[in-house]
Amino acid sequence: MTYGSTFPVWRAAAGDHWHAYTHHAFVEGLRDGTLPRESFLHYLVQDYLYLVHFARAWALAMTKAETLEEMRHCAATTQALIDDELRLHTRICAEAGIAESTLQSAEERPATLAYTRYVLDAGHAGGFLDLMAALAPCVMGYGEIGARLLASDPAPDYADWIETYGGDDYQELCSRVGTLIDEAVRLRLGEGAEASPSWPRLCQRFTTATRLEVGFWDMGLDP
Repeated sequence: MTYGSTFPVWRAAAGDHWHAYTHHAFVEGLRDGTLPRESFLHYLVQDYLYLVHFARAWALAMTKAETLEEMRHCAATTQALIDDELRLHTRICAEAGIAESTLQSAEERPATLAYTRYVLDAGHAGGFLDLMAALAPCVMGYGEIGARLLASDPAPDYADWIETYGGDDYQELCSRVGTLIDEAVRLRLGEGAEASPSWPRLCQRFTTATRLEVGFWDMGLDP
């Protein structure tokens, strides 16, 4: 998946870390149904906590925005996280007997703490593009994973998860975020953005967040 012109360049800069993230053993277990349910539910609890901070990070992006259109994009993404992704986690966990109050009071694992605080720090310490580079691996990575798994005739065990991230609504979200990033890069760095002194830092932001995604999957396999 391309999701614009900036994302593929950042993805390439992440090198082998991107494949380690998008083809992780956890992901392949979702595809073929071999992932233990205990691991999946453990991941969902931690991902619920992660998404709360992720929504805060997108809300923070509104304060870093330079245009109303950027603000609208960030507001819409924040709403989608709260109304759609968190609701998916709550529903699946409820079906397994895990109440939302339990999700809200769960203790964050170190991998969750590391990833969420890194993203928020990128936003507080840097600018809009720093935050976008730290947010993009999660948004686009899940879209890429979801689309690949959905097209691979996956086992039915984790169909809800796969259909959510591989489905049209989430794929459209990824495309919108890709457009947002492309336009933000043009606005702030102009043509020839890759020659900008800030470009290596943005690539490193993206790569670090990708590495933290790998660590998050590792955590999912270790209930």
